[in-house]
Amino acid sequence: METLVNLESFVRSAEHGSFSEAARWLSLTPAAVSRNVAMLERNLGVRLFQRSTRRLTLTEAGESFRSAITGNLAGIQAAIEGISSLGGEPAGTLKVSLPPTFGMAHVLPLLPGFLKRYPLVRPEWHFENRQVDLVGEGYDVAIGGGFELSPSVVARTLVPVHVIAVASPAYMMGRKRPRDPGGLHAFSGIVMRSLQTGRIRQWTMRDMSGREEPAHLQESTVVNDPAAMREAALLGLGIAMLATADVLPALESGALVRLVPRWYSDAGAISVYYASRTLLPAKTRTFIDWIVESFEEQRLAERFAGSLA
Repeated sequence: METLVNLESFVRSAEHGSFSEAARWLSLTPAAVSRNVAMLERNLGVRLFQRSTRRLTLTEAGESFRSAITGNLAGIQAAIEGISSLGGEPAGTLKVSLPPTFGMAHVLPLLPGFLKRYPLVRPEWHFENRQVDLVGEGYDVAIGGGFELSPSVVARTLVPVHVIAVASPAYMMGRKRPRDPGGLHAFSGIVMRSLQTGRIRQWTMRDMSGREEPAHLQESTVVNDPAAMREAALLGLGIAMLATADVLPALESGALVRLVPRWYSDAGAISVYYASRTLLPAKTRTFIDWIVESFEEQRLAERFAGSLA
């Protein structure tokens, strides 16, 4: 019977098209991965990869074998991780992807309590503004918004993403506050240029009655990061449209003030994403439950709702 490490080496090499990339994912050397795959080919009596100096390509037999074992392999791995924790605490590396601003403000502060409760878990957290491939890149959990929900991915909503207009008290001193979103255009605007499209992001706001109105800011200061927008607003450079989650501490301290209250833009939700498995590893299950319960205890969904004044 084939060893699990040989099968894992084959599947990860197929996913990444490289022994080196598979080795990084598996925490092995490229030579070890290549040796494991060669042993698997020898035992099966078929060639699974066409090898070149630049990339691995699956043969027809390799593609067929991969399709046959991938789902079963994931189940075996989950079963091993699940049974290994039955007699003790959740353990192992917990690889998480999360957005920098939101993650550092609202998720990272939960880590000390989680590690105190589960000391055998080792966090490996990646703060990044991108949608990761949970399965292909080996993440246990991703936190963010707008992920494509393939059949292998599950999402649990954490909080809404409501975008509101804010400015510093110093900037608004002596200026008459706008009565509606259209009035925001009369002020200096702090806007963000999308790295993906190269365009300036503009918003349409709504109120509790369902009315909608564009909120087109002047392009007085242009940046490419929400945290930079917030800092520019704190410096008194103008009005910024930012998610409530990113500015709540500044609003509560009075460092920023909200303009056109009860008007907001709905940008979706922040969710926690994880791979769908019959047996979710204990380290993953406990972390997801910890995050969900902590957010509920802090009433963050309610506090981040831009529909509230």
